[in-house]
Amino acid sequence: MTKNSNKQVSSVASSLEKFYERIMNYQPSLFIVAIVVVAASLFFLGGGVYNIITKDIAPIGYNSQTGQIIIFATSLTYQLIVESVIVMILGGLGVVGFLIAYRSTKSAYNPRQAYMALLVGCALLIVAAVLLESGMLQKFGL
Repeated sequence: MTKNSNKQVSSVASSLEKFYERIMNYQPSLFIVAIVVVAASLFFLGGGVYNIITKDIAPIGYNSQTGQIIIFATSLTYQLIVESVIVMILGGLGVVGFLIAYRSTKSAYNPRQAYMALLVGCALLIVAAVLLESGMLQKFGL
């Protein structure tokens, strides 16, 4: 090896070592980590993996006999893309409801504001739960 190639190899090794140290010492924001975890959870619970793995999946259903658009497929072994998206959005709505209700405990100095935030948080949570339940009942055909 020549002297220049030795310098290049040691330079690359040195830069890789610095990059490795930078990655190992990186401390991401707790807020960013929480957002990523919640988004991943909603993706998995909403059936995002099924949508990616399944090749020929319909984005939305249509009943040709009645002319109605189907949002929740009536089969337990099949899922529409719009169904997954709605479940993810409603799950996110429930998470936002929890966060608003939690933030209401932070404003004890202003009881009216805390009460309103708690009411809004609980309302969002209840709306998300009721809509998810009605979607599941529609899917099961009840």
